[in-house]
Amino acid sequence: MVRMLLLLYIFLVFHQLHTKAGSTLCRMMGEPKSPLLSKNGDITIGALFAIRSKETLPSFQFTRKPQLLSCSSVNLRDFRMAQIMIFAIEEINRSESLLPNVSIGYRIYDTCGSRLSAMSVTMGLMNGPEFSAENRCTGQSPIHAIIGETESSATVILSRTTGPFKIPVISHSASCECLSNRKDYPSFFRTIASDYHQGRALAYIIKQLGWSWVGAVNSDNDYGNNVMAIFLNTAQKEGICVEYSVKFYRTEAEKLKKVVDTIKKSTAKVIVAFVSLIEMGLLIDQLSIQNITGFQLIGGEGWITAKSLITPKTFHVMGGSLGFAFRKINIDEFSDYVIKAFWDTAFPCSKTEGNSSQHALDCSRYQDLLTFKNNNEDVPDQRYANNVYKAVYAVAHSLHSLLKCKEQEGCEKGLLIEPKQVVEALKKVNFTVKFGDHVWFDSTGGAVAHYEVVNWQQDSNGSFQFKPVGYFDASLPPDQSFMLNTKNIIWAGGELEKPRSVCSESCPPGTRKAVQKGRPVCCYDCISCTEGEISNETDSNNCKQCPGEYWSNAEKNKCVLKAVEFLSFTEVMGIVLVFFSLFGVGLTVMVAILFYRKKDTPIVKANNSELSFLLLFSLTLCFLCSLTFIGQPTEWSCMLRHTAFGITFVLCISCVLGKTIVVLMAFKATLPGSNVMKWFGPAQQRLSVLAFTLIQVLICVLWLTISPPFPYKNMKYYKEKIILECSLGSTISFWAILGYFGLLGVLCFILAFLARTLPDNFNEAKFITFSMLIFCAVWITFIPAYVSSPGKFTVAVEIFAILASSFGLLFCIFAPKCYIILFKPEQNTKKNMMGKQKNI
Repeated sequence: MVRMLLLLYIFLVFHQLHTKAGSTLCRMMGEPKSPLLSKNGDITIGALFAIRSKETLPSFQFTRKPQLLSCSSVNLRDFRMAQIMIFAIEEINRSESLLPNVSIGYRIYDTCGSRLSAMSVTMGLMNGPEFSAENRCTGQSPIHAIIGETESSATVILSRTTGPFKIPVISHSASCECLSNRKDYPSFFRTIASDYHQGRALAYIIKQLGWSWVGAVNSDNDYGNNVMAIFLNTAQKEGICVEYSVKFYRTEAEKLKKVVDTIKKSTAKVIVAFVSLIEMGLLIDQLSIQNITGFQLIGGEGWITAKSLITPKTFHVMGGSLGFAFRKINIDEFSDYVIKAFWDTAFPCSKTEGNSSQHALDCSRYQDLLTFKNNNEDVPDQRYANNVYKAVYAVAHSLHSLLKCKEQEGCEKGLLIEPKQVVEALKKVNFTVKFGDHVWFDSTGGAVAHYEVVNWQQDSNGSFQFKPVGYFDASLPPDQSFMLNTKNIIWAGGELEKPRSVCSESCPPGTRKAVQKGRPVCCYDCISCTEGEISNETDSNNCKQCPGEYWSNAEKNKCVLKAVEFLSFTEVMGIVLVFFSLFGVGLTVMVAILFYRKKDTPIVKANNSELSFLLLFSLTLCFLCSLTFIGQPTEWSCMLRHTAFGITFVLCISCVLGKTIVVLMAFKATLPGSNVMKWFGPAQQRLSVLAFTLIQVLICVLWLTISPPFPYKNMKYYKEKIILECSLGSTISFWAILGYFGLLGVLCFILAFLARTLPDNFNEAKFITFSMLIFCAVWITFIPAYVSSPGKFTVAVEIFAILASSFGLLFCIFAPKCYIILFKPEQNTKKNMMGKQKNI
């Protein structure tokens, strides 16, 4: 019960307050802010333009009432926007099809390009200078829509101020992406595209032109900060590095100085400038004063087509600038309007009315505008004018639908139109203006992005112009939306050749990029690829490993087939080995011929001449088998070289072993009562040689059957080349062959060693012992040398072992006999051969 009484009491209190508020008299606090240009009508459209760009603050001494802010320095571009707005309104008022019996009035305020002034005139625009009947506040705004502001930051202030009252704001040049947020700015619209497209598109221009090292400057306001954030994000994705990103505002002289110092010290030759027109003027003045030239300026639509920035002095700094601009559209009759009709009908001081002194006081604020009365040369270059024109027509079309206008019957003028109704109607507008542009607003309240890419150039007659060199159209497919004709561009300093702006020069093929520590990724060192790796493109981040059988060339930019290495007949080592092999064959054949010619002499007949000839034959084969190790390995040569080597050496050692046994048996046969020779006669000798050799043949057959040798590309020893060699197939079989003839060799050595002291003038066992000593030494040394030698040297070691052991056998066994035959023929007698035995 108590709670219900409390609620009833609160309701009565609020009702009493509301009744008092409704009957409260409105009183103007301070002097009202009057519009610069105005006209009454059934419907009123407000507008805020920075018609003047410099603001002078009054004295704040608190001894008297502060004076109003004073403005100076006419901004011709915004003045033209005010004129085109009035031109469009008058055109609509004359129209019989659009709002046929409704007149549109306007209230145009000058913000002086100041946020403080913008806030002041916004309040003045929303309140109006007059009260309603009985001087009572109705809460109804005197305007139905506001066109403006020129800059994004001022537009943010305007939209946030008018937002709670649902007054639609339509901007012609506020492009900040932040204004696309419908939650924060539900009643904001614009006939210009969001900077989202411009920021990204400028990054694409820089990428296409091959610049990876740039500086960035922006206005420290909503426009500059937001579009710079978009640009930096896109630039990072596109691999563009930003050396510095600095910002300043028009009133911050110290920050401007720091920006200029940063530009002066930088190494980047390209500067991306997202600055408002006023800030750009200040920056260019400083660059001109300090004669800072040689930088390629890339700009946004905020300043790129501002002729007010161009003077012979500033062009020395800004010539060749490149950036996005809105298309130039010629609106019929507007050029004539600005020098005649406007001054006759819309300008407040065209005629003298009433008190002349009062008239002079009122018109003093318009004196600086009168200097443009007969000037319309800049009108064709005005690129924002059509945006204002479209904004006025958008409001007119929305009101046309709200007032239920019909061409013959007119509009229902008695309808009360609230600003929030205009907001909803603007969302639905869809029409085409007389110069062909289609007008509608997307879900964010913005327009489709259409830009020209313009280039600052100077004609041969000295005049300056903004030459179109490309375009960006967001309505087209991605692959067709952007075009840039670099052939028509004049670069910074009047150069015809595109400037370079890189932190590090491109890394050529054969190298890779190595990022410098603590610096952006565009700053790097070029490191040569390591052996076996290549990079076949410019600015490669990594080197690629060549496939197994390939290797990098000298330039490290291409994988080539690895050099194939084997012991060939044409190289020095191969030639030397072939020479000694054939030399050995020649010596062996000569010894065989000598022995054949002296076959009936005692020294040849001693110890079975048949075994001697068989030994010479096997030695010839040993010398020749070494040739199978030279040349490119094939399947057949691999099988032949090892088996031929194994069989011929066993045949050779078998013959030597047979001769050693013959020596021992011969000595035993000289003892009384011994008939041992009948057990080891010529037939047994032949059979023993055959038996020993057949065992080796059997091992070789098993080897070739189970796992034969085969050609093999060895890439383990050397990375840069392939060793073509014969793989053993079965390692056990290879070492079995070596082990077998090694066993025969050791056996032969032992028997010859035992027979070395036997009495005889020519005891062959001594020479066999020495030859076997050399043979065993060679092949024992061969094992570690064979295992440790890389590539073709493995083959060379094996050939050397074959030749060394063969020469050892040839010289140790046959050289003494050849010496006696050739130089001591008197000793080649049976008596001399047996002489020592007789002495015993």
